[in-house]
Amino acid sequence: METKKLLDPFKEFIEQSRIPLRLACITRQGWPMVISLWYLYESGRIFCATQKSSKLVHHLEVNSRCGFEISGDQQPYRGVRGQGEISLVKDRGRVILELLIDRYLQGSETPLGKSLLTRADEEVAIEIRPIRIFSWDYTSRMKYPT
Repeated sequence: METKKLLDPFKEFIEQSRIPLRLACITRQGWPMVISLWYLYESGRIFCATQKSSKLVHHLEVNSRCGFEISGDQQPYRGVRGQGEISLVKDRGRVILELLIDRYLQGSETPLGKSLLTRADEEVAIEIRPIRIFSWDYTSRMKYPT
């Protein structure tokens, strides 16, 4: 199934959620590692950004397969998780970081936004192409009579 079609039923949830994505990869030593990252949805793919020198980038250069999850820890419990392939897009790191700052901080004028932008030239974009998607939504089960 095409990536875009895999995510289409969850597009609204993915775009509206402002929680970090949990990204799982396998380290060079063969251990699983989970990292929380800001994300954005674009054209059926999920994008994150991190420093080129991060351990995450080093691990993804060896093994591009990943797991990911977007779900909150507040009721009603719902979310999306999946497996995918990652591409590291070095020339889009700054652009993706700027979009992430706008999405999560509503602009770069905050102290954190300004700080993150000082290292923007060292960012790499992480492009997740979902292969399998799993979802859950317990909203209807968690409605209580009024």
